[in-house]
Amino acid sequence: MEKDKKSQEKSKEEEEKLIESYEIDSDGVKTRVNIIEKDYIPFYKLIIPEVDIATKALLDDIKERLIGAVDMNVSDVLDPKLMSELKKEFKKDADALLTKELPKLDQAVKDHFILNLIHELLGLGDMEFFLDDNYIEEVVVNSTKEPIRVYHKKYGWLRTNITSESEGQILNYANTIARRVGREITTLSPLLDAHLVTGDRVNATLAPISTKGNTITIRKFARDPWTVTDFIQNKTVSSEVLALIWLVIQYEMNMIISGGTGSGKTSFLNICMPFIPPNHRIISIEDTRELQLPKFLYWCPLTTREPNPEGKGEVTMLDLLVNSLRMRPDRIIMGEIRKQREAEVLFEAMHTGHSVYSTLHADTCAQTINRLVNPPISIPESMLDSVHLNVVMFRDRRRGIRRVFEIGEFIPSPTTVRELTFRPSILYRWDPRTDSIKASTEDIALYEKIGAHTGLSVDEVRGEIEMKKKILEWLVKNNVRQVEEVGKVMNRYYVDTETVIDVVNNDQSPKELLE
Repeated sequence: MEKDKKSQEKSKEEEEKLIESYEIDSDGVKTRVNIIEKDYIPFYKLIIPEVDIATKALLDDIKERLIGAVDMNVSDVLDPKLMSELKKEFKKDADALLTKELPKLDQAVKDHFILNLIHELLGLGDMEFFLDDNYIEEVVVNSTKEPIRVYHKKYGWLRTNITSESEGQILNYANTIARRVGREITTLSPLLDAHLVTGDRVNATLAPISTKGNTITIRKFARDPWTVTDFIQNKTVSSEVLALIWLVIQYEMNMIISGGTGSGKTSFLNICMPFIPPNHRIISIEDTRELQLPKFLYWCPLTTREPNPEGKGEVTMLDLLVNSLRMRPDRIIMGEIRKQREAEVLFEAMHTGHSVYSTLHADTCAQTINRLVNPPISIPESMLDSVHLNVVMFRDRRRGIRRVFEIGEFIPSPTTVRELTFRPSILYRWDPRTDSIKASTEDIALYEKIGAHTGLSVDEVRGEIEMKKKILEWLVKNNVRQVEEVGKVMNRYYVDTETVIDVVNNDQSPKELLE
């Protein structure tokens, strides 16, 4: 019998061809993840220590006693510091009780038991493991009939060996998330769009709206956000293009980032924000917090709010945009242009001297112009003169890469005495054959606009771009890639430009600028 069991386990291991194995850290406890081949496709397997039936019964009894002893309120859960203290206390109490009741319990089993209790009591159960995996971008619960699926940075969508216990459990997690942000999800209001304390975006739906069962979809907030160094290293953009964008942002010019769904518009906007000088007041307006800016920036993030079940309390993008103009901003970052009134207020802000950055769904510079001047946005074409630079992002799904596809400016073309139309002038374009970004023209009207703002000659503008390009390449060479590290270098550049230029020209260590 024992031999049969061992041979079955061995044959099972042989069937599961290991593709990759790594560890994730959840509150100090290491858990192994195996990416295996199952049914000829990659499969995500979380390795959790198993216990016998008798031990499990004892652990369940201890679990009930520990949960009953915990006293907490909503403010504890919403405050990350209080949450951390609560976890420490809970770990201490659980460890003491387990040592007393089960002194011979294996340490790995003990650690995972305490971790599972914390996940269940203060989090989202086993889904917390996926949120601690830096390779995971999305976590999806479709119903109890299917395993939880995850979107892995390397392997795309994967089935996992974790399933939800019941539809009630999924509903309970959705309710927990809703309560923490002052919302509710019920049969009368079966849709939820909210976020976790960590910033992860959550969407939930209840049956029968979702016919298979209750669902939860979590889009993870980047724990280690992209920076300019990453984008240059992975060839998303060239140092020359980023140097031009840096100059545009430094001298308070306006920029729109276009692209399709999932092309990386918000990520690109995020990596460019450290180019803003430290003494400028930044107001960002988003549906859900996605931007992560360095601490040195003077930044006030604002987010919209959905109405409550009675239809009250809604705060829209337009409300925040109008309000932001009363907050004396130097820079306004808006998540996405969608409606005419939002666009009109945003372009009016450009005309009144505010520096504005926003995103838009469009696949080319020409399409960006068409989207802006036609319904549903329909701004007057004459307003396009306020946009100094248009960056277009592209996602190549076949190769799984994201690239800056076009960099362009909007050039006026008079048609009649009273009418003015705009055409795109492409400055740089991505070449898919060589996977490189190449200059398309040397006739860059933007240089003259920068000169009008700064008094610099065209040659001086080119010299500034070259110097900035050199600084960016120095960041890549020295692998200065953390948000705060890049932020420190940019801050130092504005405070003490000569020192930064000397360090870069002499190819010195980053320590000179990071200490």
